[in-house]
Amino acid sequence: MTTDQAQARRRPVIAILTAKDQHRSMRGRFSNFSDIIRVGKKLGATVYVTTAEDIRSSQKKIVGLYYSKQSGMWMTKSFPAPHVIYNRIPFRKYEAKPEIQQTIHNFLQDRKVRLFNPFFFNKWTLYEWLSRAKSTRTSLPKTEKLTSFSILETYLEQHAAVYLKPIHGKAGKGIMQGQRLKNEGGPKYRLIYTKGKKRHVHNFWTIPEMWLHLRQKMGAKEYIVQQAIDLTKSNGDPFDLRILVQKNQTNTWQLTGIGARVAGKRSITTHVPRGGSIQSAIKVLKAVFGATRAQDIKENAGTLALVIAEQIEKSSGYELGEMSMDIGVDSNGKLWFFEANSKPMKFDEPRIHRKSLKTLIQYCIYLSSLSTDNYTDNP
Repeated sequence: MTTDQAQARRRPVIAILTAKDQHRSMRGRFSNFSDIIRVGKKLGATVYVTTAEDIRSSQKKIVGLYYSKQSGMWMTKSFPAPHVIYNRIPFRKYEAKPEIQQTIHNFLQDRKVRLFNPFFFNKWTLYEWLSRAKSTRTSLPKTEKLTSFSILETYLEQHAAVYLKPIHGKAGKGIMQGQRLKNEGGPKYRLIYTKGKKRHVHNFWTIPEMWLHLRQKMGAKEYIVQQAIDLTKSNGDPFDLRILVQKNQTNTWQLTGIGARVAGKRSITTHVPRGGSIQSAIKVLKAVFGATRAQDIKENAGTLALVIAEQIEKSSGYELGEMSMDIGVDSNGKLWFFEANSKPMKFDEPRIHRKSLKTLIQYCIYLSSLSTDNYTDNP
């Protein structure tokens, strides 16, 4: 075997997995996919995009898409079967389809392929996993499944404000805030939520009234109720930290980056799709806590994120390679875990995005070395 042939056989092959779409070939953020393909090529890996409908564990050749810089277009081509599958199924409704569930299950059982981050997280399961560990439980707001009127009543008696969150929600969609008001002679409770770009506020005299309205809003979706943390503020607006952690080339969790997300005016969340804005983490922390303490808080947030990632991976029983997190900071500088996402959105901070691409490919190259199938063509 020549040197070129040996290198070709060792070339890692990575498939970005998504789902078919009615109106175009497949779903997903194609600008991010093209970035991954570009960095993969630079680091010596073949990367392509395919769908759960087009890939089978028994196939030696897979139909996939790649971005052609020459034409400026996405092109279809036959690729070798992957060593590694990067799961980017974009929505829970797609992931829940039986045929997609079966595809993921088949690859999880296939020793020739390493598929990581197989499923979306859900908020209640995350809370259960993290509440079991001493290292993470003290960073959790008080949380419970919202299954009855009495649970809502108890939380509003104990807390001036609570958050009501869909267990399977994403990007702040469906989140509501309940408040206990101090108005004498007026309504006693308030419910706030956003629909589209419009803010809705409803006042109630009693919790049963509020519960009735809530049940209509929740429909068949499962919700949690969570103690609202009094977040520290930037220019009067609450903010939290958005953190990306990833596995690296040595299969070790590392901090890729920390940004801040500041809530929009009159918004109940910091999510950018809900009106939040992107800020520098150290800048907003310095404005509140001063330079030295701000740096300590930022470092502590990164350390906490790594501890949380390890606990989530251990509890899940699956191979995880990356996750983003929302971690809040209260007025005393205490850190609170709110959310983790197994399909992180692209970070808008250029430095974090660049680092995330390189780390992702390095981790995939590590995983490819564990594959029992050393066969690849040089595509």
